[in-house]
Amino acid sequence: MRRFQTIAVAVASCVAVFASVGMSGAQPGMRTNGVADGPSQSRQSVDRTSVLVQLVGDPLSTYSRTKPPKGKKIDFDSAVVKSYRAHLAAERNDFKQWLRLNAPKARMTGQFDIALNAVSVKLNGESINTIARSRLVLAVQYQNLYYPTDDDPDLSIIHALEAWDLGGGPETAGDGVKIAIIDTGIDQTHPCFDDAGYPVQNQIGDTRFTNNKVIAAKVFYNKANNQHLTAEATQDHGTHVAGTAACNYLTPAEVNGVDIPYDVSGVAPRALLGNYNVFPGDLLDSRSEDILNALEAAYQDGFDVANMSLGGNAHGKQDLLTDAVDDLDQANMVVAVAAGNSGPGHYTIESPGSAARALTAGASTVPHFVGAPVTVNSVVYGAAAGEFETVDSDVTAELDAVEGSVNGLDTACLPLSVDLTGKIALITRGTCTFSTKIRNTQNAGAAVVLVANNVAGDPVAMAQDGTPDQPTVPAYMVSFDAGQALLAEDGASATVEAALAYFSTSNVDIMAGFSSQGPTDADFRVKPDVVAPGVNVLSSIPGDCGDLGCWAFFQGTSMATPHLAGSAAVVIGQHPDWSAAEVRSAVVNTADLDVLKDFSTGTIIVTDPNIQGSGRENLLSAVQATVAADPVSASFGSIPSGSGKTRTFQVDLTNIGGSSESLTFSFGSVSGTGVSFSVSPSSLSLDPGEDGTITITATLDKGASDGDHQAYMTIYDSGSEVAHLATYTFIS
Repeated sequence: MRRFQTIAVAVASCVAVFASVGMSGAQPGMRTNGVADGPSQSRQSVDRTSVLVQLVGDPLSTYSRTKPPKGKKIDFDSAVVKSYRAHLAAERNDFKQWLRLNAPKARMTGQFDIALNAVSVKLNGESINTIARSRLVLAVQYQNLYYPTDDDPDLSIIHALEAWDLGGGPETAGDGVKIAIIDTGIDQTHPCFDDAGYPVQNQIGDTRFTNNKVIAAKVFYNKANNQHLTAEATQDHGTHVAGTAACNYLTPAEVNGVDIPYDVSGVAPRALLGNYNVFPGDLLDSRSEDILNALEAAYQDGFDVANMSLGGNAHGKQDLLTDAVDDLDQANMVVAVAAGNSGPGHYTIESPGSAARALTAGASTVPHFVGAPVTVNSVVYGAAAGEFETVDSDVTAELDAVEGSVNGLDTACLPLSVDLTGKIALITRGTCTFSTKIRNTQNAGAAVVLVANNVAGDPVAMAQDGTPDQPTVPAYMVSFDAGQALLAEDGASATVEAALAYFSTSNVDIMAGFSSQGPTDADFRVKPDVVAPGVNVLSSIPGDCGDLGCWAFFQGTSMATPHLAGSAAVVIGQHPDWSAAEVRSAVVNTADLDVLKDFSTGTIIVTDPNIQGSGRENLLSAVQATVAADPVSASFGSIPSGSGKTRTFQVDLTNIGGSSESLTFSFGSVSGTGVSFSVSPSSLSLDPGEDGTITITATLDKGASDGDHQAYMTIYDSGSEVAHLATYTFIS
């Protein structure tokens, strides 16, 4: 993976790179435009306090004398219908009398005779089996619970709505908690940040760019005054990040003229935001001192959480910016940081996401996008639209799959020798920028270009690389699976529709190939800490797009990070007495394991903590956390091969719940051979607020295999799982 567009931290000096290659992704601090296998924990599905009771006898819709003829409706004014309705009503009254005698606490709450001959009954403690025994009853069942299908998928994935409900609903989610967005600025005029209904706030900094929702606006760049740069959001990134963290509840959205079928909400919709702009104007890199200044200013201004969707090269234990992040955590500010977009592969974690006490985010998929329907032999495929041209009217032409060595397709990174005149050309993602490959395909005569993704999951919106003379041919991305299916349709007639549509898919919880991985390069600590949605994330961007504001799909660990920042704000809102470390642990150590899938196949469950940390975050579990771990994972560093050493690692545990805990511990399977993990003491009793320490021991055989050795330790309270943490060592 390389980058679409980069806003990098320049510790000494840095050149911003404009490209979009390989598996793709955006570097932290950078966005990639436009650019059921569901959550592991669901809402309650059945109401066991009430039942639907189907009575003997057909309803009006199916009774032979009242069923309407073809193409007609039931004639409710006919004598036959009125007579039969009266008959059904009399039978319902008979059942009501039966209830009074046999289930006296039960109460009828509704009655039906068109679609079903049925009644609804509130049980009030009566048994469903009692109801079923009536000779008047044909069937009885508990009532199912249904929910709108158009919930914001980001929030559904991390169980934010259920977490809100525990704290009083969306009207209080993160209420008054302050999140500093250290980024490219926030467009406070976007509907996401409308301050109607917010109390008057003390607005600080450049108040031209603040309101009672975005309460601070400051710029951090030592040449800002000379270059007349302000905190104004002239780049997209910061506004997108801010919307994910704290967009107002149920904000309508539209992308490329397509109405989004749900209203967008941030993870902490009532949180307050701070614009701490370290990339003012068109600046694409920022020095350590600017970021450090922004962090300190945000802390001094009273912010509870800082979001840093940015990154640069890590510098091991001598990285002072990571030290600053660690220190602010201990001073009670949660700092959420992007892991980076330098994956796949171990040792790709970036700074300051490499900080031990950062809340570091890896990225996974959100199952939706906006794109053009592409039809081949009556099968419709979704093709994501991005920064390139789209067709003005439907285009029907021959599909030409340009053969090559990457999944059967050509990357088109070099000029093509085939004649694609008037055709819909199919090539593949990888190796060079989207602009390069689309330009080469246009030069071969293609009328439309389809770029097949080279990783599992949905297509993403392709970004241009910033070079002059961008291609003008319409271009879209299709998924890897769609690309393989279209490859088999080479030569068939294909139609690309002009009208874009919203596509909802099942491609949830797939790790992003670009997501940076641990361990850290000096002390071999587990990173990222936890994974959040970071591919095809829909959020706000600056611009003049009418009353609804501007919106876009971006991808990157930059997009995952504000999910964690917003989550921290929700946890703080419900548990204001928890320390930053406890909030961080609540988010990390209660994440969902065994839900994330690898980017290559989209089906194999990820088990490596240096890819997924503690799993995909679950905000509902986080707000209900009862034990906090410090640190949130255990690392034994690098151990020489054949040494047969034993090493220990201490973890402090705190009871952050409301009742006494009896903790026990268990390790899952260990990867590799010749290494085992154990814990002492084997149990720990903690009263509310009490701390305790456990010692984890890694025991190595002299013949232990080289490489990674890792396992997850599960923490139980009276036999029920309450948390887990990763343990890791490397043998070389």
